[in-house]
Amino acid sequence: MAPDLDRRTYDLLRLVDQHGPIGSIHLFELMQLHGYDIKDRTIRLLLSELDSLELTEKVPGQGRRLTAKGRAELEKGDVNTRLEQLRARIATLSSHVSYDPIDDSGVLVASAAFLSEADAEAALELIDRLETLPLGPLPVALEPSEEHEPGDLRLVTASSITLDGVLLAHGVDASISNSGVLEYEPTEDESDDAPLTFGGRILRYTDVINGEGSSIDVVSLLIEAGRSDVRSVIETGGRGLLVGDSREFPITRFEEARDLAVATRRSLGGALEFRRPREQDHLPGGTATWAFGSITYVGPGELLLTALSEYGLAADWETLYGTVERATLEPVRAARPEPTLDD
Repeated sequence: MAPDLDRRTYDLLRLVDQHGPIGSIHLFELMQLHGYDIKDRTIRLLLSELDSLELTEKVPGQGRRLTAKGRAELEKGDVNTRLEQLRARIATLSSHVSYDPIDDSGVLVASAAFLSEADAEAALELIDRLETLPLGPLPVALEPSEEHEPGDLRLVTASSITLDGVLLAHGVDASISNSGVLEYEPTEDESDDAPLTFGGRILRYTDVINGEGSSIDVVSLLIEAGRSDVRSVIETGGRGLLVGDSREFPITRFEEARDLAVATRRSLGGALEFRRPREQDHLPGGTATWAFGSITYVGPGELLLTALSEYGLAADWETLYGTVERATLEPVRAARPEPTLDD
């Protein structure tokens, strides 16, 4: 049976991994430096327990080191810790959203891509091409990167988490249920047929990850794995593969959720689909219930990060960059740097 370890024990394992073989006295000092009020006797007892679980082993005269089993357990613990931190960050950022899609103003959650100055014009031209599709508008901000950030320039746009914040601000409790790659067709919307689609048609999931929390880690995973195909949409105007997510919300708030989400998409861009429970048979995992409707959304941040990566224009990005004022984002033509006298 897998051990049930707390965060303090995972931190101890991490220090053994980084510094091992390491003795208990050195570990005691490092744990105190990491903010733990712990006694050296407690360290020795923890190490003895980890030995019995075969997560650590003694190296004569040197101290402890991680076993292969210990390293596997540490990696699992790191994933769990990162997910916990991610969910907490999403909850915090969502609670700070004051964006009003009707007035198109307020604070929203942003994604950011970091570009070299040489790639800036190509990146803006790519956004221009995306805006000719039903996916637009795609308001952005192009700014110099901070000293601690990669690249010369930072390209910022709205994250899909903005929608969750908008719904939350209006008392609509939505939770992301599925994330993955979606087959997309850039048809003109907006029909009254079910399902309701805006910004083009989302046909089906081709790759899905079910789970609690957010799509944000999944976005990076899928981009890095090369699972998307925004290029086909841009180059041919035909079907392609975009990264998005589905969220459930109480069906009793269907009209309000629909109006808020449609207004958000119209101002910030992306592709959106609504389904009532009886229309959810295409969704993966069989998660549909009669109590909930679903919103599938390809947000502008996820769309741009995916496209920029496919074209080799951004090697670094942050899916949850932080919060920004809507007024800082502008149409791509206005975001272009002013020409200098030397240009």
